Amino acid sequence: MRDTGLPPALMPQAQPEVPDRHEHARDIRFMRAALEEARLAEKAGEVPVGAVVVWGDEIIARGHNLPIGAVDPSAHAEMQALRAAARIVGNYRMPECELYVTLEPCAMCSGAMLHARLRHVVFGATDPKTGAAGSVLDLFAEARLNHQTTVRGGVLADECGQMLRDFFAARRRARKAVRGTTGVPAAAAAIETRTTAPSSASSDSHRNDAT
Repeated sequence: MRDTGLPPALMPQAQPEVPDRHEHARDIRFMRAALEEARLAEKAGEVPVGAVVVWGDEIIARGHNLPIGAVDPSAHAEMQALRAAARIVGNYRMPECELYVTLEPCAMCSGAMLHARLRHVVFGATDPKTGAAGSVLDLFAEARLNHQTTVRGGVLADECGQMLRDFFAARRRARKAVRGTTGVPAAAAAIETRTTAPSSASSDSHRNDAT
């Protein structure tokens, strides 16, 4: 790094990319579509995560979390949407497509997006336990990979995160109610709740386990 003679606190800092007004409105529109998919997952008893794949300015595929119902640990929202999009495009490589998802993708989903050669990925809430787009690791920033997909996070993050918080809160209440009817001591129930509940409001540490 070039020596500017300035203390670190005064050094010019790289600024994150800020979308223009049109891009921001577009991101909001497609993230709301992903949220609709997340609600379908919630209705099915799955952790509420949803995704859509966009080609040009059109949604060509949708997907929501389905690992419990499909008995498939790979059936995350992103994977469901990618599979559907590949069938529509007729190719597993989709370099002109973008994917919108309500939760920061995990390593599996991030890897699939890179293999699909997606142009761009947008996510809502961050996931500090399994996020692979900057939280735990950043596969999208790995220059040694043979493809780079641009990524933007934080679109409708509060709304996406609140849906997850509400889901896990309801699940904890249901568990407590069951324990109350089966005679499980309150102290033991509290300990189990603390050890099984996600530590972050936007975490999907139980994305594959909503039961």
